[in-house]
Amino acid sequence: MSDTARYALYYAPRSDEGLALAASQWLGWNPENGRTRRLTLVSGFALDRLAEITADPRRYGFHGTLKPPMALAADVSESDFIAAVGAFATTLRPIIVPSMTLAELSDFLALVPATPCPALQDLADRCVVEFDEFRRPPDATELARRRAAGLSPRQEQLLTRWGYPYVFEEWRFHLTLTGRLSNATERTAVKELLRRRFATSIGAPLQVRDLCVFRQSAPDRAFTVLARFRLGGGRLVKSEVWRAS
Repeated sequence: MSDTARYALYYAPRSDEGLALAASQWLGWNPENGRTRRLTLVSGFALDRLAEITADPRRYGFHGTLKPPMALAADVSESDFIAAVGAFATTLRPIIVPSMTLAELSDFLALVPATPCPALQDLADRCVVEFDEFRRPPDATELARRRAAGLSPRQEQLLTRWGYPYVFEEWRFHLTLTGRLSNATERTAVKELLRRRFATSIGAPLQVRDLCVFRQSAPDRAFTVLARFRLGGGRLVKSEVWRAS
Protein backbone atom coordinates (compact mmCIF):
# COMPACT_ATOMS: atom_id res chain seq x y z
CA MET A 1 0.00 0.00 0.00
CA SER A 2 1.38 3.40 -0.98
CA ASP A 3 1.49 6.17 1.62
CA THR A 4 -0.10 8.45 -0.98
CA ALA A 5 -3.03 6.13 -1.76
CA ARG A 6 -6.51 7.31 -0.89
CA TYR A 7 -9.64 5.22 -0.43
CA ALA A 8 -13.32 6.14 -0.54
CA LEU A 9 -16.68 4.44 -0.16
CA TYR A 10 -18.90 5.22 -3.12
CA TYR A 11 -22.06 4.19 -4.83
CA ALA A 12 -21.34 3.40 -8.48
CA PRO A 13 -23.61 1.67 -11.00
CA ARG A 14 -22.57 -1.75 -12.24
CA SER A 15 -21.00 -1.88 -15.68
CA ASP A 16 -24.00 -3.70 -17.16
CA GLU A 17 -26.34 -0.84 -16.21
CA GLY A 18 -27.29 1.80 -18.75
CA LEU A 19 -26.29 4.58 -16.36
CA ALA A 20 -22.73 3.26 -16.14
CA LEU A 21 -22.44 3.04 -19.92
CA ALA A 22 -23.79 6.57 -20.42
CA ALA A 23 -21.42 7.91 -17.75
CA SER A 24 -18.33 6.20 -19.19
CA GLN A 25 -19.18 7.54 -22.65
CA TRP A 26 -19.69 11.05 -21.31
CA LEU A 27 -16.62 11.15 -19.05
CA GLY A 28 -14.32 9.03 -21.21
CA TRP A 29 -13.39 6.84 -18.25
CA ASN A 30 -14.56 3.53 -16.81
CA PRO A 31 -13.44 3.27 -13.17
CA GLU A 32 -14.48 -0.40 -13.05
CA ASN A 33 -11.70 -1.52 -15.37
CA GLY A 34 -9.50 1.57 -15.48
CA ARG A 35 -9.96 2.10 -19.19
CA THR A 36 -10.20 5.39 -21.00
CA ARG A 37 -12.40 5.86 -24.02
CA ARG A 38 -12.52 8.56 -26.64
CA LEU A 39 -14.96 11.37 -25.93
CA THR A 40 -17.82 11.66 -28.41
CA LEU A 41 -17.79 14.69 -30.69
CA VAL A 42 -20.80 16.90 -30.01
CA SER A 43 -22.09 19.68 -32.22
CA GLY A 44 -21.33 23.06 -30.66
CA PHE A 45 -18.52 21.80 -28.40
CA ALA A 46 -14.85 21.35 -29.17
CA LEU A 47 -13.40 18.08 -27.92
CA ASP A 48 -10.78 19.97 -25.93
CA ARG A 49 -13.50 21.88 -24.12
CA LEU A 50 -15.49 18.71 -23.41
CA ALA A 51 -12.33 17.22 -21.92
CA GLU A 52 -11.98 20.27 -19.66
CA ILE A 53 -15.63 20.17 -18.62
CA THR A 54 -15.38 16.52 -17.61
CA ALA A 55 -11.84 16.54 -16.17
CA ASP A 56 -12.73 16.62 -12.46
CA PRO A 57 -15.50 13.97 -12.49
CA ARG A 58 -13.36 11.81 -14.78
CA ARG A 59 -10.54 11.77 -12.22
CA TYR A 60 -12.85 10.69 -9.40
CA GLY A 61 -14.89 8.24 -11.48
CA PHE A 62 -18.66 8.35 -11.83
CA HIS A 63 -19.95 7.90 -8.29
CA GLY A 64 -21.97 9.13 -5.34
CA THR A 65 -19.86 9.72 -2.23
CA LEU A 66 -20.75 7.82 0.96
CA LYS A 67 -17.41 8.10 2.78
CA PRO A 68 -15.10 10.80 1.37
CA PRO A 69 -11.58 9.98 0.14
CA MET A 70 -9.06 9.37 2.90
CA ALA A 71 -5.62 7.96 3.53
CA LEU A 72 -5.59 4.91 5.77
CA ALA A 73 -4.24 5.12 9.30
CA ALA A 74 -0.67 3.86 9.74
CA ASP A 75 -1.75 0.67 11.51
CA VAL A 76 -4.42 -0.24 8.90
CA SER A 77 -3.72 -2.34 5.82
CA GLU A 78 -5.66 -2.24 2.58
CA SER A 79 -6.84 -5.80 3.17
CA ASP A 80 -8.04 -4.84 6.68
CA PHE A 81 -10.10 -2.03 5.23
CA ILE A 82 -11.60 -4.13 2.44
CA ALA A 83 -12.51 -6.91 4.87
CA ALA A 84 -14.24 -4.42 7.16
CA VAL A 85 -16.23 -2.93 4.28
CA GLY A 86 -17.31 -6.39 3.17
CA ALA A 87 -18.49 -7.28 6.66
CA PHE A 88 -20.32 -3.96 6.96
CA ALA A 89 -22.09 -4.46 3.62
CA THR A 90 -23.65 -7.69 4.89
CA THR A 91 -25.56 -5.65 7.51
CA LEU A 92 -27.17 -3.41 4.88
CA ARG A 93 -30.05 -3.68 2.44
CA PRO A 94 -30.43 -2.35 -1.11
CA ILE A 95 -31.94 1.11 -1.45
CA ILE A 96 -34.18 2.43 -4.20
CA VAL A 97 -34.15 6.17 -4.82
CA PRO A 98 -37.62 6.84 -6.31
CA SER A 99 -36.52 9.37 -8.93
CA MET A 100 -33.36 11.14 -10.09
CA THR A 101 -33.12 14.59 -11.61
CA LEU A 102 -30.46 16.75 -13.27
CA ALA A 103 -29.49 19.69 -11.07
CA GLU A 104 -27.08 22.62 -10.84
CA LEU A 105 -24.98 22.51 -7.67
CA SER A 106 -22.64 25.48 -7.21
CA ASP A 107 -22.18 25.85 -10.98
CA PHE A 108 -21.57 22.17 -11.70
CA LEU A 109 -24.11 19.66 -13.00
CA ALA A 110 -25.04 16.39 -11.35
CA LEU A 111 -27.74 13.78 -11.07
CA VAL A 112 -29.40 14.01 -7.66
CA PRO A 113 -32.46 12.48 -5.96
CA ALA A 114 -35.61 14.40 -6.92
CA THR A 115 -36.71 14.26 -3.28
CA PRO A 116 -34.78 13.52 -0.06
CA CYS A 117 -34.00 9.84 0.51
CA PRO A 118 -33.67 9.14 4.26
CA ALA A 119 -32.34 5.62 3.69
CA LEU A 120 -29.50 6.97 1.57
CA GLN A 121 -28.72 9.66 4.14
CA ASP A 122 -28.59 7.00 6.84
CA LEU A 123 -26.22 4.88 4.76
CA ALA A 124 -23.83 7.79 4.23
CA ASP A 125 -23.95 8.74 7.92
CA ARG A 126 -23.19 5.18 8.95
CA CYS A 127 -20.27 4.94 6.52
CA VAL A 128 -18.72 8.13 7.90
CA VAL A 129 -18.95 6.91 11.51
CA GLU A 130 -18.23 3.21 10.95
CA PHE A 131 -14.96 3.75 9.12
CA ASP A 132 -13.61 6.78 10.95
CA GLU A 133 -11.18 4.58 12.88
CA PHE A 134 -9.54 3.62 9.55
CA ARG A 135 -8.93 7.25 8.56
CA ARG A 136 -5.61 9.00 8.79
CA PRO A 137 -6.22 12.62 9.92
CA PRO A 138 -5.75 15.15 7.10
CA ASP A 139 -2.47 17.03 7.07
CA ALA A 140 -2.11 20.80 7.25
CA THR A 141 -2.05 21.16 3.47
CA GLU A 142 -5.35 19.36 3.02
CA LEU A 143 -6.97 21.29 5.87
CA ALA A 144 -5.86 24.57 4.33
CA ARG A 145 -7.24 23.54 0.94
CA ARG A 146 -10.62 22.70 2.46
CA ARG A 147 -10.75 25.95 4.41
CA ALA A 148 -9.87 28.01 1.34
CA ALA A 149 -13.35 27.28 -0.03
CA GLY A 150 -14.85 29.24 2.84
CA LEU A 151 -16.50 27.07 5.48
CA SER A 152 -19.37 27.79 7.81
CA PRO A 153 -18.79 27.26 11.55
CA ARG A 154 -20.58 23.91 11.33
CA GLN A 155 -18.53 22.82 8.33
CA GLU A 156 -15.35 23.75 10.18
CA GLN A 157 -16.53 21.63 13.10
CA LEU A 158 -17.17 18.68 10.80
CA LEU A 159 -13.81 19.08 9.11
CA THR A 160 -12.02 19.07 12.46
CA ARG A 161 -13.87 16.02 13.79
CA TRP A 162 -14.45 13.91 10.69
CA GLY A 163 -11.80 15.12 8.23
CA TYR A 164 -14.33 16.48 5.73
CA PRO A 165 -16.72 19.44 5.93
CA TYR A 166 -19.61 18.01 3.90
CA VAL A 167 -20.93 15.10 5.93
CA PHE A 168 -24.13 14.44 7.90
CA GLU A 169 -26.56 17.35 7.42
CA GLU A 170 -24.07 19.08 5.07
CA TRP A 171 -23.99 16.05 2.75
CA ARG A 172 -26.02 15.76 -0.41
CA PHE A 173 -25.95 12.68 -2.60
CA HIS A 174 -24.94 13.60 -6.15
CA LEU A 175 -23.48 11.93 -9.21
CA THR A 176 -21.18 14.58 -10.66
CA LEU A 177 -21.13 15.07 -14.43
CA THR A 178 -19.13 18.27 -14.90
CA GLY A 179 -16.65 20.58 -13.28
CA ARG A 180 -17.65 24.15 -12.47
CA LEU A 181 -19.23 26.00 -15.39
CA SER A 182 -19.01 29.70 -14.61
CA ASN A 183 -20.48 30.79 -17.94
CA ALA A 184 -24.27 30.61 -17.61
CA THR A 185 -24.84 30.26 -21.37
CA GLU A 186 -22.42 27.35 -21.61
CA ARG A 187 -23.89 25.76 -18.48
CA THR A 188 -27.36 25.86 -20.03
CA ALA A 189 -26.07 24.29 -23.25
CA VAL A 190 -24.27 21.51 -21.36
CA LYS A 191 -27.37 20.90 -19.27
CA GLU A 192 -29.47 20.37 -22.39
CA LEU A 193 -26.84 18.02 -23.76
CA LEU A 194 -26.87 16.00 -20.53
CA ARG A 195 -30.67 15.84 -20.57
CA ARG A 196 -30.37 13.97 -23.85
CA ARG A 197 -27.40 11.83 -22.84
CA PHE A 198 -29.00 10.72 -19.55
CA ALA A 199 -32.66 10.78 -20.64
CA THR A 200 -33.31 7.22 -19.49
CA SER A 201 -32.00 7.97 -15.97
CA ILE A 202 -33.65 11.35 -15.40
CA GLY A 203 -37.02 10.81 -13.76
CA ALA A 204 -36.24 7.12 -13.22
CA PRO A 205 -35.48 5.22 -10.00
CA LEU A 206 -31.89 4.57 -8.95
CA GLN A 207 -31.03 1.19 -7.49
CA VAL A 208 -28.27 1.39 -4.88
CA ARG A 209 -27.31 -2.28 -4.69
CA ASP A 210 -23.60 -2.17 -3.88
CA LEU A 211 -21.04 -0.53 -1.66
CA CYS A 212 -17.83 0.17 -3.58
CA VAL A 213 -14.29 0.76 -2.41
CA PHE A 214 -12.53 3.16 -4.78
CA ARG A 215 -8.76 3.65 -4.68
CA GLN A 216 -6.51 6.42 -5.94
CA SER A 217 -2.96 5.12 -6.02
CA ALA A 218 -1.31 8.55 -6.27
CA PRO A 219 -2.47 12.19 -6.43
CA ASP A 220 -2.06 12.35 -10.22
CA ARG A 221 -3.97 9.12 -10.86
CA ALA A 222 -7.67 8.54 -11.36
CA PHE A 223 -9.83 6.64 -8.87
CA THR A 224 -10.70 3.05 -9.78
CA VAL A 225 -12.95 0.40 -8.25
CA LEU A 226 -10.93 -1.79 -5.90
CA ALA A 227 -13.81 -3.86 -4.51
CA ARG A 228 -17.57 -4.01 -4.87
CA PHE A 229 -19.88 -5.59 -2.30
CA ARG A 230 -23.57 -6.35 -2.57
CA LEU A 231 -25.66 -4.68 0.09
CA GLY A 232 -26.84 -7.65 2.09
CA GLY A 233 -23.68 -9.66 1.51
CA GLY A 234 -21.38 -11.03 -1.14
CA ARG A 235 -18.46 -9.63 -3.09
CA LEU A 236 -18.95 -9.15 -6.81
CA VAL A 237 -16.14 -10.59 -8.88
CA LYS A 238 -14.84 -8.81 -11.93
CA SER A 239 -16.55 -11.10 -14.42
CA GLU A 240 -19.91 -10.08 -12.94
CA VAL A 241 -19.38 -6.36 -13.31
CA TRP A 242 -17.22 -6.03 -16.42
CA ARG A 243 -19.52 -7.64 -18.96
CA ALA A 244 -20.46 -4.33 -20.59
CA SER A 245 -17.08 -2.64 -20.21
